[in-house]
Amino acid sequence: MNNIGEAGIGLWDEQDEFYYDIPNLPNGHTIPLKVRSMVGLLPLCAVEVLEPASLEQVPEFAGRLKWFLNYRPDLARLVSRWQERGQKERHLLSLLRGHRMKCLLRRLLDESEFLSDYGVRALAKIHEVNPYVFTCGGSEMCVRYQPAESDSGVFGGNSNWRGPIWIPVNYLLVESLEKFHKYYGNDFTVECPTGSGRFLTLREIAAELARRLTRIFLRDDSMCRPVFNGEEKMQTDLHFRDYILFYEYFHGDNGRGVGASHQTGWTGLIANLLKPNHGGLQL
Repeated sequence: MNNIGEAGIGLWDEQDEFYYDIPNLPNGHTIPLKVRSMVGLLPLCAVEVLEPASLEQVPEFAGRLKWFLNYRPDLARLVSRWQERGQKERHLLSLLRGHRMKCLLRRLLDESEFLSDYGVRALAKIHEVNPYVFTCGGSEMCVRYQPAESDSGVFGGNSNWRGPIWIPVNYLLVESLEKFHKYYGNDFTVECPTGSGRFLTLREIAAELARRLTRIFLRDDSMCRPVFNGEEKMQTDLHFRDYILFYEYFHGDNGRGVGASHQTGWTGLIANLLKPNHGGLQL
């Protein structure tokens, strides 16, 4: 992502301060596809924090890391902060330095882009009025924000990464922010939501994302669950209202369950976000 091939091309766009896909064309040219999607946020998930005590227990592993620092500086410099110790002498292995992380979080936490009341959208909402159009061979291909069901026949009509909320990638973002917090500590804060004037630690932001995700399944002030938005029977019938379905993905604006209703594998991750360290919300 940061240094591809001899040309040293990276996926980071300095002007937009975001990661974009860059296809390599047969003529050797490259074209950044400036679609603000979950793809550009996933570098946040390439993070691990190593505890000093853990490194002491695996001296051979620690030795190999030092070898890379000494003999492969070309690779080592792509990994952020390894030599700079953070909170409690911890080591950080990350593809992002603090500046780029803050740039991505500014997009992620913008309610006009990725941040929904119910989690992080797979595609920025700005593409609703400003769709991305790519022209190739006289044909135009368009990517527009679609918060739920796709209106495209691409992939058999199952092109559902253009706006909905997906629990597994949201879960990875929450987990990664908690890891970054372990290294940076309480002094590292970011505005949340973007433009609100409220600055939170990375752990507090992780908790905020967890709260928004769990809101999909919890009753609101009108005693309705967003997951059953528009389904009167599922909201009020005594035989149905407490039997929650774990849908495949969720509407990017209102939290309604979309797609297969039995995805208890990845959507079941929501149970971990209901634990006390994430706010302790109860169904």
